[in-house]
Amino acid sequence: MRARRQAGVAVVTALLLTTLAVTIVTSLFWQQQVQIRSMENQRLQLQTKWALRAALDWSRQVLRDDAMSSQVDHLGEGWAQPMSKIELDEYVENGREGGAASNATLSGRIVDAQARFNLTNLAENGQIDPEALDQFRRLLAIVRLDPALAMATAQRIAQTQIAPGAPGSGDAAHEQAALSHTADLLTIPGFTPDGVQRLSEFIALIPQKTFVNVNTAPAEVLAALFNKSPMEMNSVVHARAQAYFLEENNFTSRMQITSPTARVTTQSTYFLVYGTVHMDRASVDMEALIYRKNTGNTTLRWLRSF
Repeated sequence: MRARRQAGVAVVTALLLTTLAVTIVTSLFWQQQVQIRSMENQRLQLQTKWALRAALDWSRQVLRDDAMSSQVDHLGEGWAQPMSKIELDEYVENGREGGAASNATLSGRIVDAQARFNLTNLAENGQIDPEALDQFRRLLAIVRLDPALAMATAQRIAQTQIAPGAPGSGDAAHEQAALSHTADLLTIPGFTPDGVQRLSEFIALIPQKTFVNVNTAPAEVLAALFNKSPMEMNSVVHARAQAYFLEENNFTSRMQITSPTARVTTQSTYFLVYGTVHMDRASVDMEALIYRKNTGNTTLRWLRSF
């Protein structure tokens, strides 16, 4: 009986040791797989960022070339054409087996930032601009948002223009009030994610006051600018598709608009660049604001990826 008991204990002990050994080996393999996957993810993220950076450099070159060939910006130019999905497998290492379908793509577009209503126009040196305020009220009404949000937005813009440390502006309050992107409108009471989404295609936050480009602005922005209905301004959009406006006076005479032309232009200096890279499990979006001088030289004002 004692011999049988000892044999049974030996068997149980052997099974326990075997189970422990298998558990340890499995744990080591799992940790190794986690490390490998982590390294792969880091490689993918790095490659996507480099691909987006290359797309940004390409966009800047396109804008420089455009400035050298034309002094008028309109939607028929090369920069305004979206870049469809481009396969990147020939340029990046993504572990794809030979003959397998492509899984690395890049797409993007350049948008004239001056085709949109610039929220910075709402105030200058901390003082609200009444004309720009009325224009923004009309734009809010066009996209079915509360026009009262215009005053709240103008007050926030004016507050950010007061230098930190100046009377009436605490440094902490100034930093909290700053608006960097249109999504920051959600920090203003009354704005909702849905409302900001509907408004985002018609507004921009440019570091300085700008004019609206009548060759690229949508009907909604032109309607708000000249106190017309979007339906009326659709005729402008259709007309410029056939023959773009060469200068501001050309616009007012052809469209029979008597409003002052001080805030419209046919040449833009600020552009938004959007890009998306898909690579295996990684997907990165980019948004950037580019300033283009009259000489064609470009400056990156800000860049964010998400």
